[in-house]
Amino acid sequence: MDSFIGIRFKKETAKRFQTFSRTYFKSHTEAMATMLDFFFYNEISPKEKLGPTGRTIEAKLLKRINAVIAIMRDVEKTQTKPTVAMIQSLFEMEEPAKKPLIVEKKYAEEKKEVRFREKQNPNNQL
Repeated sequence: MDSFIGIRFKKETAKRFQTFSRTYFKSHTEAMATMLDFFFYNEISPKEKLGPTGRTIEAKLLKRINAVIAIMRDVEKTQTKPTVAMIQSLFEMEEPAKKPLIVEKKYAEEKKEVRFREKQNPNNQL
């Protein structure tokens, strides 16, 4: 059986450690050993900050994603849709409907009355 040693902690710190240890580990000894190993193997100090948390990183990513979506929508409205419409109009095969020409009156063909006609009665002679 292993021997134990007593270490003095403030009451608040000891209670916090006990709560943490019960949550994640089987014994207080295992909890302390794991924490010491973590700091030793990762070569970090317990006093230094590791950087932004997962929630802050997620919030920043969501903001950037929303900004990218806004940029893409703007590009689609101002560049893509008008360009596609112009290209489609170039490749359309429909012929425009023929409109009647508008001609000035003086050049318009007037129906002229026929001045001379053939005789309709062949018996009449000149």
